[in-house]
Amino acid sequence: MAARVITIAQQKGGAGKTTLAVNLGLTALEFGLRVALVDIDPQGSLSRWAALRRATPGTTPIELSTVTGWRAANEINGLSVDHDLVVVDSPPHALTDAKVVIRAAHLVVVPVQPSPLDLWATKPTIELAEGERKKPVLVLNRVPARSPIAKEMAAAVAELGAWLAQAKLGNRSSFAASMAQGRSVREAAPGTIGAREAGKLTREILALAGC
Repeated sequence: MAARVITIAQQKGGAGKTTLAVNLGLTALEFGLRVALVDIDPQGSLSRWAALRRATPGTTPIELSTVTGWRAANEINGLSVDHDLVVVDSPPHALTDAKVVIRAAHLVVVPVQPSPLDLWATKPTIELAEGERKKPVLVLNRVPARSPIAKEMAAAVAELGAWLAQAKLGNRSSFAASMAQGRSVREAAPGTIGAREAGKLTREILALAGC
């Protein structure tokens, strides 16, 4: 079977797309899937992380392709032949490029920080996905410990016509620290709350994507 494609999309910058792409991809790799990552963001954060990983001894290799938006569909098709999962990190503020990889996706995942302002800023991404006949799944990211706002966000997300993942990622230093090591949080900090969050979220997203 050809790979399932998950596109991480968010027109608002700073939502944590690359961190989410890395942890979904590497956790799926840990679960036994053949995974490829695709970076079409001109900022190149995922590509810089991958370069750091290649220079880090003891890390498991993971395939990464860096392409421009107009070439992304062909690249995804090629990677789908030899992989079970392709995770795409799309750029903010680049409507045309994001549309290409959303169209290619089996599932669109939208990270959002738990605040009304961030949720409102997510509306253009939701509309972009719906325009390509995709119903996006929002993932709460950087959620403060014991914050009641996560529950309040669920109703607001439903009003926007999107799904909200049950699993979420907390506001934990282990995520940033692992990225700086070229690793996932489960590799760098196994047994921590962050590692458990990444595992739970990946299982949920993979199920939604049909993996």
